[in-house]
Amino acid sequence: MKLYTFEAAPNPRRLGLLLKHKGINIDTQAVDLMKKEQFSDSFCAINPRSTLPTLVLDDGTVLTDTIAICMYIDSQYPDKPLFGRNELERAQVIGRCHQIFFEGFTAVAEVLRNKGDAFKDRPLPGPLKMPQLPELIERGNLRIGAFYEAMNDEVAERDFLVGNDLSQADIDLYVTLGFCGWVKRQIPDTCPALQNWFTNMKARFGE
Repeated sequence: MKLYTFEAAPNPRRLGLLLKHKGINIDTQAVDLMKKEQFSDSFCAINPRSTLPTLVLDDGTVLTDTIAICMYIDSQYPDKPLFGRNELERAQVIGRCHQIFFEGFTAVAEVLRNKGDAFKDRPLPGPLKMPQLPELIERGNLRIGAFYEAMNDEVAERDFLVGNDLSQADIDLYVTLGFCGWVKRQIPDTCPALQNWFTNMKARFGE
């Protein structure tokens, strides 16, 4: 297998923390998003969607969706499972990951990618050019606030989102909360349970 990634970016970070938790080393090549190397001819030949992370399997199969890559690697390295210990937990983890991505991750992306020159003509990942919509900044910030409140309720009386062990859902929530900092949003004092949960996760990952 060969992994193409850019460790600082949030989607690659979701995968990176899985690899760290499991102690897995994969042949890796950095693709510098700051230099827009994801749009280079050489990388587009591997992944025309120009997204990271991208995993190329030994038989040439290419996986380009973060959750798909995480699920595949978790299945290939079953120690310390991150997608549940039974079918019900697996379904719950996937559901939580979808919720976090839709309600939190994309809200931050709305704010981040619809202002400034860094994402000019590219408010969505991939090669398709389109105009930024400044109106989405306000909506994205409202969504972030609602996300904080919802997640504060979820972790108020539990250490993990699914079952009694760390799962990919916890990793995704942790990464998304950090991603909020990219748009200068921090967990508010009205969400103390979420603040404590984030602090505990940060210590768990040694960050």
